[in-house]
Amino acid sequence: MAGQDALEVERKYSVETDTPVPDLAGLPGVDRIGTPQTRQLDAVYFDTQDFALARHRITLRRRTGGPDAGWHLKLPAASGARQEIHEPLRLDTATVPDRLRNLVAAHTRGAGLVPIARLSTRRTATELFDAAGHALAEFSDDHVESQVPPGIGPGQRWREWELELVTGSEDLLEAADELFAAAGIHPAALPSKLVRALGPALQHAAPQQATPERKGEAGVVLLAYLRQHAEELLARDPGVRLDAPDAVHQLRVSARRMRSALASFRKFVDADAANRLRDELQWLAGTVGGARDVEVMRARLADLAASQPAALLLGPVLARIEEESDFRYRQAHDAGLVALDSERYLRLLDSLDAFLDAPPLTDRGRKTARKAVARRLARDVRRLQDAVRVAEDLDGAEAADVTALEAALHEVRKSAKRLRYAGEAAEPVLGKRASRLAASAERIQDTLGELQDTVVSRAHLLELAAAAQASGESAFSFGRLHALEEQRAAEARARFRRDWAKFLDAHA
Repeated sequence: MAGQDALEVERKYSVETDTPVPDLAGLPGVDRIGTPQTRQLDAVYFDTQDFALARHRITLRRRTGGPDAGWHLKLPAASGARQEIHEPLRLDTATVPDRLRNLVAAHTRGAGLVPIARLSTRRTATELFDAAGHALAEFSDDHVESQVPPGIGPGQRWREWELELVTGSEDLLEAADELFAAAGIHPAALPSKLVRALGPALQHAAPQQATPERKGEAGVVLLAYLRQHAEELLARDPGVRLDAPDAVHQLRVSARRMRSALASFRKFVDADAANRLRDELQWLAGTVGGARDVEVMRARLADLAASQPAALLLGPVLARIEEESDFRYRQAHDAGLVALDSERYLRLLDSLDAFLDAPPLTDRGRKTARKAVARRLARDVRRLQDAVRVAEDLDGAEAADVTALEAALHEVRKSAKRLRYAGEAAEPVLGKRASRLAASAERIQDTLGELQDTVVSRAHLLELAAAAQASGESAFSFGRLHALEEQRAAEARARFRRDWAKFLDAHA
């Protein structure tokens, strides 16, 4: 049986053994304080021998005692929150449940998950209630003992407080920060009990990385950008497996950013190594990202159909869009999960790590960053200009071929996207010049992305119309939606011409 999942939003505070607890009744919205409950919690934490999970702020533990005893996997989420995934306790105390092990597979890469620490906590928990009797938050006063590794290693003792939201808002946490700060108490510097328990062992496991500098090596600009988005890809992996909103999109964007940067700055590194990575990143983005394409198209067509007068929707138009999209989405998502569970994916991650750990920099990659990066950025500008010339020639032809023009504009979009990502990577050494270029390129990318969406939607609408007709339904509404998408396409092409004129004015 699958466990419960939740979003954990809390604050931790480091306190001395004899620090008194301030009066929490004055916090906003708090009407009464519950009766304190004392619990004894015992947790064994699991990780690889080199702390692959802890280095990415992931914790995996088996805990007994308290109302939420069980296996807990905590993954970083937005704004400092953590996604907590639960599985129940079982007789086997040493084997991590399959579901949790699968969610961290991108980090462990087949390495065993072994006990790395044991924490015993005497917790006094107090609930804070509003006037309606709803629990806003739970305050925990924890006295902690740790042993690393469990059973044989040295121990530590400390006290800390936690304030975790239940139904309350983050305003409550901010008010608590102010209340505690007035008493000289501040949020803990470390993100979790495990990080404190591991101490120097975890610090030694995290290698120092060079940062881009104007007078530093050009290759570091590429490496820093790759490292940033490799981390983002790993962070999105569990969300894809859990079918979380936007996770597929963000994972694909990370893969595409890395692939694009390897193309823009390919002279800085060994060409064969870069090309192998680009090929595998293309495979990953294409396979896992298929579900995102279906998701976007379903929302686009459903919104377009819903905007039409009811009298012009002949037959089960919305139902057909949803039914057909659901089928495609499930197929595409399942294919993405197969890819994430494959050896090919794990080897891609290994290859990316190896590339970053021992970067195959060329002589150009060791040149001064500012000039070398500027030259690569200028090359991507010229690439975009060349693509636009091809599209302009087609657009200016006496008998313009709209299909050929839209294909050419799709190439313009890809060139704009490459320039945008190169500008993002170059920003640490070229500053506002690079960021302005990236913003202009993004504007073009977005406009032509709208155009490309209409290309895909029009083809899909033709398929839906044919299916409706074959089932004896009216195809009228799908034809009408197709005409509306043709109008959107014409508007996007006109908007691109304006965007390109602005680009030339700003970056001539």
